[in-house]
Amino acid sequence: MAKYSKRHPQADEKNQEEATKIARGTQKTGQSKEQTKLIAQGIQKGIEHYKKQQKSKARELSKQLKSVAKAKNIIAEQEVLETVVVKQHWLPWCLLALSWVGAAFNYFFPVL
Repeated sequence: MAKYSKRHPQADEKNQEEATKIARGTQKTGQSKEQTKLIAQGIQKGIEHYKKQQKSKARELSKQLKSVAKAKNIIAEQEVLETVVVKQHWLPWCLLALSWVGAAFNYFFPVL
């Protein structure tokens, strides 16, 4: 079975190139190649550490956004349920109509 590394080789090469550019830019006169290489490795580790921090912050932010979205959905569902619950029954309207019919009947045919 072949084992796959969790790291992305392209990303590592990119970080390494960036680190070597920065190390060469800050290189002082009389500095050996090995010292520059060590500085580049330190910069590369710093870049990787920074990217890991940013990923974790992004994950935490997305979790918070999801929890807020869920809370909004729950509130919206409760509001929809509350508006649907209000429903009128037919019985009061029938009784109102019957009372009006009775009043009209008493008006036109009074009891002697």
